[in-house]
Amino acid sequence: MQLEQASQLIAEIKTEIGKAVIGQKKVIDETLIALIAGGNVLIEGVPGLGKTLLVKALASTFAGQFARIQFTPDLMPADVTGHVMFDMKNQKFNVRKGPVFTNLLLADEINRAPAKTQAALLEVMQEHQVTIEGTTFQTHEPFMTLATQNPLEQEGTYPLPEAQLDRFLLKIFIAYPSEAEEVSMIHAVTDNSVGDKLSVSNINAIASAAKLIQLQQLAASIAVDQEVIKYAVRIVRASREWQGLSIGAGPRGSISLIRAARAVALMNNHSYVTPDDIKQIAVPVLRHRVALAPEMELEGYTTDYLLESILNKTEAPRQ
Repeated sequence: MQLEQASQLIAEIKTEIGKAVIGQKKVIDETLIALIAGGNVLIEGVPGLGKTLLVKALASTFAGQFARIQFTPDLMPADVTGHVMFDMKNQKFNVRKGPVFTNLLLADEINRAPAKTQAALLEVMQEHQVTIEGTTFQTHEPFMTLATQNPLEQEGTYPLPEAQLDRFLLKIFIAYPSEAEEVSMIHAVTDNSVGDKLSVSNINAIASAAKLIQLQQLAASIAVDQEVIKYAVRIVRASREWQGLSIGAGPRGSISLIRAARAVALMNNHSYVTPDDIKQIAVPVLRHRVALAPEMELEGYTTDYLLESILNKTEAPRQ
């Protein structure tokens, strides 16, 4: 697959998703960037903004498999990964695979399950495999976990451990639609439709799983100049010493920044990563890898504000 073909295919996928998901262009872009980079995303937003619809629409564009797990306090690790059952009729043990064996896994309200259940996703998010009773099973490719959490309701939730957060390539914020987008959404939902379910039946499968794997391989081969790598590392290292941040990003932050920037370059039809590609994706890559100092939080500052400050103060290489 050539570079121009790839960026054209990505544009077509975005158009198809836009048939079902009204507005939210930045969210669609960042979700596609994560998929092309072979990463996972954490989506934060209040209920009813179309997170499930986005995942369904994306799966429909390449006829991929989609599974949803509703995370609850009583959810067990075996409910996520699968388990071994004894078949009384045949007198043998059978493996019953869990919902993680899919292409796109929606982990809805992931922070409502205890740490033990959240940890069941660690192996599959990193290695794209699951170990059940000592036997390892590969998931379908491409594979991507899209986890959601509600920023408002904290009662009855379990904060995601640092190891889990680090497995997400991007943390995406999904905001309320504009007035015009909300009007369009009301028309789409209420015209000749029973209930409030948005359909993805009008989305065409314009790609395939094999095509998406080709996109991922092409993105991984995008050239990155040594100076651009040094620029990404300077941004990440600055987060460790920046006033107002109590925790900075680790080396995985630098790796993730380059991986995501390659996907951005491919989407923008660039044959190499530019400093602007790094800037475009730096905040979603780093916002969940850093922590605000308590006094900054009290004063109303956000991690995004401080990360933007780092980007403004870090010198970029000349293109």
